[in-house]
Amino acid sequence: MRIGLGVAILGFLLWHYDARPALRSLTRERPLYFVATVAIYLAGLMMSAYRWQLLAAVLNLRGPYADFMRYYFIGSFTNVFVPGLVGGDAARAFYLGRRHAKIGEAIASAVADRGYGLMGLFWFAALVALTANHKGLPPSVIRPVIVTGAISFAAFLASPWIARLIHLTPRPIRRGLGIIAPYLHKPSAALPAIILSMMLQALLATCQYVLALGLGLPLPLSMFMLIVPISGVLASLPLTLNGLGLRETAYLFLFGMAGVGRDDAIALSLLYFAATMIGGLFGAIAFVTTEVPSARGAN
Repeated sequence: MRIGLGVAILGFLLWHYDARPALRSLTRERPLYFVATVAIYLAGLMMSAYRWQLLAAVLNLRGPYADFMRYYFIGSFTNVFVPGLVGGDAARAFYLGRRHAKIGEAIASAVADRGYGLMGLFWFAALVALTANHKGLPPSVIRPVIVTGAISFAAFLASPWIARLIHLTPRPIRRGLGIIAPYLHKPSAALPAIILSMMLQALLATCQYVLALGLGLPLPLSMFMLIVPISGVLASLPLTLNGLGLRETAYLFLFGMAGVGRDDAIALSLLYFAATMIGGLFGAIAFVTTEVPSARGAN
């Protein structure tokens, strides 16, 4: 159903706005720029694996970076086939949990990695919204980004007080918050991971800037630093396959507000979708070469 929804959204956009100009725009992409985008995306996955290693160490899940990188790439490979990001998070938590015989802690580390990744996204987008030239984006787009960043920053500062209130919540909520309580009690331990997340957002924005250069679009890097995080929030929703259709919709409206043609916006999104799919498929190497750890935590 989710794959069908993504295809339906994309099909509607291509039908409503005429697919031929967008498909012609795709042919303008220079292969070297596309290859460079895939390489930058893979570097982002390696950076994400290091962020996860830092957060796992808070729960005494320690190990060589190579293990975390392999498991992260396996999760990325899983996301190629499973809609949204939950499937990949579950896969990497399974491998890490079996490796250390601590499934609960491994799940908590994956949840924290995803949560602090989003927090870094919110902070980065808000910072760019406050400082960069918005290039035609209306206040109705900019203000919610700034407000979301401010709220997430306030929640980060208040996390020790939030942790003290966990025992007062209903049991289902208490159980869910309980697995991430160590991070809430020590927010400073997560700060390096959030900074890495902000760096990662800049890297992903650079990916799509390189794609735009390959298409011959004279767009400023600052535009991507703002639009890419906003569209990334929408594309991360577990509704379609790897954000297919959702990202195109966000690009169509956001880049359209900044003066980019519809066909170029759709082509740019499709190219980035292809780059992330190819990047995720590189995880197949880790998948076939990594032995599933036994239940006792040994290889």
